[in-house]
Amino acid sequence: MRSVPWWALLSSISAPILLVGGWSVSAELQGPGYDPASSTISILAADGAGGYWVMTSALLALGACHVTTAWGLRPAAVPGRVALAAGGLSAMLLALFPAPSSGGSFSHGVVVAIGFSLLAVWPVLAVRRGRGAVAREYDGGPGAAIPLRADPVPWGLRPVPSVTAAALMWLGGAWFLLALFVLGTAGAAERVITFAQSFWPLVVVVSCSRQAGGRAV
Repeated sequence: MRSVPWWALLSSISAPILLVGGWSVSAELQGPGYDPASSTISILAADGAGGYWVMTSALLALGACHVTTAWGLRPAAVPGRVALAAGGLSAMLLALFPAPSSGGSFSHGVVVAIGFSLLAVWPVLAVRRGRGAVAREYDGGPGAAIPLRADPVPWGLRPVPSVTAAALMWLGGAWFLLALFVLGTAGAAERVITFAQSFWPLVVVVSCSRQAGGRAV
């Protein structure tokens, strides 16, 4: 299993920090009239918002981090890496399709939905299967087969954790819709799900790094 470069670890660490830092600073600039429990993050990046440039810059940086992490996450399956990178690009596209200061925006909603879906499905698409210790080397003599060392799949790329993470993200999406249209707590739900989606790449990268560092040679 190939290792993950240091810069992919750095980008995966930076993603959740940038996201939380962005919405925290933007909320302060927005003033006391902004309620983070009921108001979405998109409002902070809306045209005319007090923290518009802070939140927009945070979203651009977040997207760049996801693209960088996907590029360096070599142990993951290619479809998962592509989905993660595309999810990052969707975050960056929000700068081109900001939410209006009031009311809704179809284009903004489409970009948000696509970005959420990509980041919710990439854990499953990134799953890898290890070859185990069944592969063998031969030196030409009978009975001289030497088992190769096991090459186990990192925890973050195994089926059960990946499917669980993706399922929880989709449940979070359902919670967000319920909070948006019924409960009035869309801001809280959105923060939980977006943080989870920004944090999972770090979990995968760390598991890959630990696997590579602890593997016998």
